[in-house]
Amino acid sequence: MNWRIREMEDDDWDLVSQIYQAALLEGISTFETVCPPFEVWDKAHLQDCRYVMLVGNTVVGWCALSPTSAREAYKGVVEVSIYFDKAFRGLGLGTHLLDHLCRKSQEKGYWCLFVNILSINPASIGLHIKCGFREVGYRERIAKDRFGQWQNTIVMERRNAIT
Repeated sequence: MNWRIREMEDDDWDLVSQIYQAALLEGISTFETVCPPFEVWDKAHLQDCRYVMLVGNTVVGWCALSPTSAREAYKGVVEVSIYFDKAFRGLGLGTHLLDHLCRKSQEKGYWCLFVNILSINPASIGLHIKCGFREVGYRERIAKDRFGQWQNTIVMERRNAIT
């Protein structure tokens, strides 16, 4: 399968939001229930380290970083978002995209990548472990999912070579 990774462009939003919306409906990747308009999503994510994976000319996955705090001391600590079209999961593409994000984030000076993963999503947990993340916490019954069920999250982080 021929794939490539490039920086996300504003024009990618239609496909990026479709992938995100499908994950919202699935209910195992996030507690969010509504895909925001681009302007809201754009403000919540860093301008750098936004990437899409394409198979042919179609966006099949995306990743981005969000700041974890406005405090200067935490400027290098960021939260990872990574999502794939369901038809392209389990093919090893996520490993390539997340590895790319990890390398680029280090080049940009981010020293700690973290993620909260619903414990009912073992594929995402496995992907992050494969890319050098480790479990640093467990949050029991932290929030209800879109179906009204209490869920636990696994807190994972990856330290870039900067620290």
